Amino acid sequence: MTPRSLSIVVAALSAALAFGFAGADGAGQDGDWRSYGRDPGGQRFSTLAEIDRGNVGRLRRAWTYHTGDLDVRPGVSQPFAFESTPLAVDGIVYVSTPSGRVIALDGDTGREVWAFDPPARTMGRVVARGPHRGVSYWETSDRADRRILYGTPDGRLVALDARTGLLRPEFGSGGMVDLRPGVADDWPRAQFEVSSPPAIYRDLVITGSHLQEYPALGPRGDVRAYDVRSGALVWQFHTVPRPGERGHDTWEGEGWKDRSGVNVWSVMSVDAERGLVFLPIGSATYDFYGGDRKGANLFANALVALDAATGAVRWHFQTVHHDLWDYDLPAQPALVTVRRDGRDVAAVAQVSKSGFVFVLDRATGQPLFPVEERPVPASTVPGEASSPTQPIPRRPPPLVRQSITRDQLSTVTPESNRACTELFDSARTGPLFTPPGLTLTLTFPGTLGGATWSGTAFDPVRRRLYVNVNEVGALGGLQPLGPNAPLPYRRAGSGGEYARFWDDNRWPCQQPPWGTLNAIDLDEGTIAWTVPLGVVDALVERGLPPTGTPSLGGAIATVGGLVFIAGTNDARLRAFDADTGRELWADRLEASGHATPMTYRGRSGRQIVVIAAGGGGYLSRTTSDVVAAYALPAP
Repeated sequence: MTPRSLSIVVAALSAALAFGFAGADGAGQDGDWRSYGRDPGGQRFSTLAEIDRGNVGRLRRAWTYHTGDLDVRPGVSQPFAFESTPLAVDGIVYVSTPSGRVIALDGDTGREVWAFDPPARTMGRVVARGPHRGVSYWETSDRADRRILYGTPDGRLVALDARTGLLRPEFGSGGMVDLRPGVADDWPRAQFEVSSPPAIYRDLVITGSHLQEYPALGPRGDVRAYDVRSGALVWQFHTVPRPGERGHDTWEGEGWKDRSGVNVWSVMSVDAERGLVFLPIGSATYDFYGGDRKGANLFANALVALDAATGAVRWHFQTVHHDLWDYDLPAQPALVTVRRDGRDVAAVAQVSKSGFVFVLDRATGQPLFPVEERPVPASTVPGEASSPTQPIPRRPPPLVRQSITRDQLSTVTPESNRACTELFDSARTGPLFTPPGLTLTLTFPGTLGGATWSGTAFDPVRRRLYVNVNEVGALGGLQPLGPNAPLPYRRAGSGGEYARFWDDNRWPCQQPPWGTLNAIDLDEGTIAWTVPLGVVDALVERGLPPTGTPSLGGAIATVGGLVFIAGTNDARLRAFDADTGRELWADRLEASGHATPMTYRGRSGRQIVVIAAGGGGYLSRTTSDVVAAYALPAP
């Protein structure tokens, strides 16, 4: 036997032993993190109490794992962030990378148990890369069959044996289902990716897709359910309704035909008891001009509840009509409980880029706080037909500023003030939902503002929703295109199509805070506390108080009274007091953790907190390939 063969046998035996003894020595389902949001409803709440407010200051790095997956492509100025939230089952940690690799680690030591590298879709081509937020786990009731299911950055649905990391050959074709047929047949070169873990309902795996932003026509954003064992298609939901289907009348003429976008690129939630799957649906393409898609455009920018077994629509709630701002629903809906008239009501909380929080009855979709249709500014762009009103919830209050004036510009340094004043004076401004114009328009919040895919954490004990938000505007104007272009206009500006309202240091142009962590009392619809999240070290050295920073990557809550969060572009993982918002602990990471942490109980019985610290993406220039684990010192 060669040394390599021996190492493979030893690794396989170690993996089998790890699974065989899991549960007997401390790990178990109560200590697991089995879904992206820990539970299928995305609460991100852990009942583990070993780490609490009294001892969190003693947390130390327990282990570090390097994935070896760094984005080093020539000429890449913005490498993909490492956005994965790992799962933990029976003391084994499962993490995915931007190239679609999946790695199983011993949760106590960080030792690699197995790794799966997806083959290239086409022989001779490099493996695709993209944002990738994690994998899903499924098992039979007797636990004889355990699977990891996930989508790849090149649009395939994969089923792996959770014990070995080997493809399950009976699933699809050799363990994979090609997701392009049926939605992208006419667009062989168009973008079609999967960036978030699929939802699991009984024996179904339900997936969305990550599609192009431009041009307007292309692959469809249909949501589909597959048999978890065979990979056979079970149902398909048309996110852009076809003739005769509910919502089709919200698309004038043929605006629905071949429409791209209207996709679920973020994370879905499942209410197994009610048999519902909740879809946070994105914008219709093109994001900033809709003259070719007049109407309200269902089901774009809508939270849609489907019958999870059949894909039939139970209800929908549209948060933006005829979107012109890229205000798609970016985050997993949180299934929560709200107190109303002395009784508990099952609800769903949906955060948005505009800074609003919509709290709806989970069974009916009716708002639990009043939502008003208010008049908004009209578009001045020829051919455009913006919506005359938009839905505005009265409670909770907006989590970010929704407009900006010249006297609110940043003064953190004279240089920043000069640069930001020049930007501000070059653009037209207006209130929330001011449509983009033919001249440079400042939109506040912008495409990276408000709540992002970072999402929320819900503490059912304190009945609070924890949300990190960005105070970041966007700059752009619609530029006329040539007669042979797909559309008459496309957004542009000196900083590009998705330019941010920040200076050369990427410091936002308005007065701080630039990013906050918020606790929302969902019973009352009020904000319990707000604190700046993150620091700019260069400004702290000048004596300025913490400004907060933009963040991508969300929070988790624990029964120990803690809120853990990284996300910020200052390369730190933090723990906050869930009751007061006071920062109790922080540690520097190798790069910013643009991901959501999770916590689990290892086979040793210790509670461990893990974060993917990869930097990169929209916010950070430093990159890494680190998975970092923290625990209290061993006895």
